[in-house]
Amino acid sequence: MNLPLYLLFILIFSNIYLVSCIHRRNHAQTRCSERDRMALLQFKKGLVDDYALLKSWRNTNTSRDCCKWRGVGCSNNTGQVIRLDLPAVWLEEADQLLGLSGEIGSSLLSLNSLTYLDLSGNSFTRIPNFLGSLKTLQHLKLTNIELTSSKFPHQLGNLSSLQTLDLSATSIVLKTTDWLSHLSSLKYLNLSYIDLSDSVGLLSNAIKLPSLVDLRLVNCLLPNNTAKSFFRSMTNLSDSFAVLDINSNYLPASEIYPWLFKFSSSLTDINLSDNELLGIIPEEFGTFKNLQTLDLTNNGLEGGIPVSFRNLGKIRELSLSGNNLNQDLPSFFSNLPQMSLQVLDLYGNQLSGSLPDFTTFTSLKELYLGQNQLNGSFPRKFEKISNLSILDLADNSINGLLPDFSALASLRELYFERNLLNGTLAEKLDPLSMLESLGASSNFFQGTISETHVANLSRLRYLDLSNNSLAIEIGSNLSATFQLETISLSSCKLGSSFPRWLRTQTNFSVLDISNTGINDSVPNWFWESLIPGIRYLNLSSNQIHGMIPDLDFISGNQPIIDMSSNNFSGNLPLFPLDVVTLKLNGNILSGSISSLCNLTTLSRLDLSNNKLSGELPNCWNTLNNLAILNLEDNGFIGVVPESMGALEFVSMISIRGNSLTGELPASLRNCTSLLLLDLGENQLSGKIPEWLGESLSLLLVLSLQSNQFHGAIPTSLCKLEMIQILDLSVNNISGNIPKCLNNITGMSMRDRGTLRSSFEYNAVGLVRTRLAVRARVVFKVLLQWKGRRSEYQNTLRLVVSLDLSSNRLTGEIPGEMTSLLGLIALNLSRNSLSGSIPQDIGRLGQLDFLDLSRNNLGGGIPTSLAQLSYLGFLDLSFNNLSGRIPKSTQLQSFNGSSYAGNSNLCGVPLLNVCPGDEARSTNQDISEQESDDDKLDKRFIVSVVAGVAFGFWGFCGSLILKHSWRHAYFGFLNVVINSFLLRLELSFARLRRQTSP
Repeated sequence: MNLPLYLLFILIFSNIYLVSCIHRRNHAQTRCSERDRMALLQFKKGLVDDYALLKSWRNTNTSRDCCKWRGVGCSNNTGQVIRLDLPAVWLEEADQLLGLSGEIGSSLLSLNSLTYLDLSGNSFTRIPNFLGSLKTLQHLKLTNIELTSSKFPHQLGNLSSLQTLDLSATSIVLKTTDWLSHLSSLKYLNLSYIDLSDSVGLLSNAIKLPSLVDLRLVNCLLPNNTAKSFFRSMTNLSDSFAVLDINSNYLPASEIYPWLFKFSSSLTDINLSDNELLGIIPEEFGTFKNLQTLDLTNNGLEGGIPVSFRNLGKIRELSLSGNNLNQDLPSFFSNLPQMSLQVLDLYGNQLSGSLPDFTTFTSLKELYLGQNQLNGSFPRKFEKISNLSILDLADNSINGLLPDFSALASLRELYFERNLLNGTLAEKLDPLSMLESLGASSNFFQGTISETHVANLSRLRYLDLSNNSLAIEIGSNLSATFQLETISLSSCKLGSSFPRWLRTQTNFSVLDISNTGINDSVPNWFWESLIPGIRYLNLSSNQIHGMIPDLDFISGNQPIIDMSSNNFSGNLPLFPLDVVTLKLNGNILSGSISSLCNLTTLSRLDLSNNKLSGELPNCWNTLNNLAILNLEDNGFIGVVPESMGALEFVSMISIRGNSLTGELPASLRNCTSLLLLDLGENQLSGKIPEWLGESLSLLLVLSLQSNQFHGAIPTSLCKLEMIQILDLSVNNISGNIPKCLNNITGMSMRDRGTLRSSFEYNAVGLVRTRLAVRARVVFKVLLQWKGRRSEYQNTLRLVVSLDLSSNRLTGEIPGEMTSLLGLIALNLSRNSLSGSIPQDIGRLGQLDFLDLSRNNLGGGIPTSLAQLSYLGFLDLSFNNLSGRIPKSTQLQSFNGSSYAGNSNLCGVPLLNVCPGDEARSTNQDISEQESDDDKLDKRFIVSVVAGVAFGFWGFCGSLILKHSWRHAYFGFLNVVINSFLLRLELSFARLRRQTSP
């Protein structure tokens, strides 16, 4: 009887459960209300959906349940739409934001239960007024919306249930903020990146928000007077006020601190970075007993950490990077709580002293001490086993050996680049099995790293060992457990063969094996292994030979490619369409460069010192992002293309050392950002155009030397006020030297000039790692210097040069040229200049090089020339100079060739005797008629020798008996002998110069 009853109960409950499941299933299939579904479809009609983000929003039988549509959330109880989550989508592969656009339709008013609305990152015509009628709305996120109309609807103040309002980075204008006072339920307010500089009574009513917990006003351009009224009135906030982020407003401490310290009992997270909190850190920060995060980055803070910081028992993250803190690091650490701190960022200060044992901070996970002034060595050992995962000690002066890292086995990232560490590295890596990133570049490490040393590093993704004396001897049979994304081994020793172990690495996006001694061809498997996402490839400064295959398949991440200073040959291959830097200089590549026309993102191109030929393509208007163009020392022919004038952002153009012909195209006047223009050693002709000086006003270097330009020097070149190197030599230029050259400020300043010898730029900045490759494009200028042609690059900033030599210039040397006080080199030789040398030429006190030879200059040599104490090269030969060569140590130090070809010139170092001087016919006469200096030298020598002999014998006995006398005397004797030898050498040098033919 009991058994059948039991079965009956089971049957009844089973039927009830089945009916319930069927009902819930049917309800789940059609739970979206018809009213809401139609409202959403109407809302979609007002939108432009170019990327099919709302493709699931369809009015079909299979898609009737709007609760399953993308971005739609419904109530489990009523089936009504309560959530619209439709932010734009970031597509990382295409580096593009995919969003909606159009109108925000009023059909949203039909969604009576809507509590959450996120339309961030899209583009709309405006923020509509009706949003203020969505009475049930609790969370509204409209961040980073691009609007056609910047007008803001104050009706949003009607949303009394609103708890979250995020308008950050939206293109709206807020002239008043009175509407905020009505948002009585608001807990989170974010107005970051909105210009509030003109807002009237900024947030004076927002202060009345009784529920505010989180306030963010990042980079709002808050003016000081507005901030003052705002902060002074923000006294009614409740005890729930916990998070404040007002970074990047450049507010002074006087406006922030008095108000801030009133909330010491409630605030848990404070971000005041990038303001102007100058001076020391106030002790009052130690009263924030609940503080968990404090960011005071980039504020100009000085001194050290207050002792009161020991009271911050709940602090987890402390960021003080980018200040001027200069405390001794061990003392700094002693004022910090050791139990709670998890992240400590002191990067970029002036902290000094040795590295303390940071394992005493038992909760510490991230420690950033890079770019300080730390010295000394690592602690001998660490006290405790640490959970530290990131340790950054880069850019200090830490020396000695690396410690045993066994206590830091949890390290994921370890950086100590650019220190003074030495010894071996390989065996120190063994305990670091969790390591993902290792930066050890630019130290003094030695030894060998083999596959056995890296076999345990299965998680390694980032490896930078560059600029050490390390030998990398990893065999081709490496069974790598790791897959590196960044490989930087520049200036290590990889051996002459191309490293075969790279075949095991298939995921790298950054590879730098420059200057590693490779003398081999690149195997095909390497080119084929390059992933499309590669960002940086540097094989430069090796002896790699062979041909470069087409690399256009690696497009997609704007790569930087440097294969310069090798022996690559063959034609120019196809490169990625989105390449931004391409350096192939110093190879033996040949053929045309027309294939470059499609590289529209290219900003730096260096093909110099190859065997490229043909005409320059006329497609430079498609390469209008170019900043640096170097095609020098090739075999290009034809004219300078007209389209080169489209390079409006170009800073450097060098096409020196080719065979270009014709005149300069007038379109080049559009290249107004040019700093260097070098067209020397070609066959260009015509007159030097006036527009060079009128349009290219930023030029620092202009070289047109060794061409066929004719006509006069245009006076417009005097408008190049910043120019420091002007070379018009070896042309057919005629006429006078413009007197207005004294207007050139770049040559008139007494300092050594401001010319940069190179462009340095951050080639790769990896967000996920820390590698910043400093790429360098060198300014190089070929100058006729001290009798030979020299290429200047690293010391170019010291050169201030004017070279007008080997032309057909006539007239006098303008006296105004003596105002160019910064000149280091002046070459006016091989012209037909007449008149005299300017009497004030001695004003050019910085001159190291002066060549006025082979002209028709007459008169005497100005006595002021003797004042040029830095002069290292002088040539006045083959003119019509007359009279005595002024006497000075400097002018007599040059040999006779500097004055040759001036028949009426006399005096030392020439043999021509000036009237009134006694004849010097033979070397014997010279020795008999010594100068007073020579007699003095001989008397000095004789007296010193006699004195030494007398002193030795007179005191010999005393010196033998008295140790202290003997020590003092021989010290004195050593000084006297050294002085004697110096004077003797100078005397012989003077005699040789006087007797030389």
